[in-house]
Amino acid sequence: MSENEISKEVVVLCYYLHQKYGPGLFESVYQQILVYELRKKGFHIQEQAEIDIEHEGIIIPKAFKADIIINNKVIIELKSVKQLEEIHFKQLYTYLKLTNLKLGLLINFNVKLIKEGIRRVVYNI
Repeated sequence: MSENEISKEVVVLCYYLHQKYGPGLFESVYQQILVYELRKKGFHIQEQAEIDIEHEGIIIPKAFKADIIINNKVIIELKSVKQLEEIHFKQLYTYLKLTNLKLGLLINFNVKLIKEGIRRVVYNI
């Protein structure tokens, strides 16, 4: 399954979750439900994936945690904040760069309409 096909499935699930539960829950609640639904659909999920980075031959363990990595292809970063800030986009872009993955979705559930809270971040395409 391609990155775009995965992202489409995630977006559909986010619409469903937002319609069912609305804004205002903790990020961790949305994450648990999203992970459950993705696993039901047969996706390989890494939740709170601890990622090492290498600097000049030195491994820095657990340098960051990605909220969700799907099929080793797409990173999902979830938020439940008043509004997405530039640092959120930069964070996800850095995660993509360090994992050499191409696509990430930055999803903020704390919005009136979920379409306003879903942003694609692309690296090296």
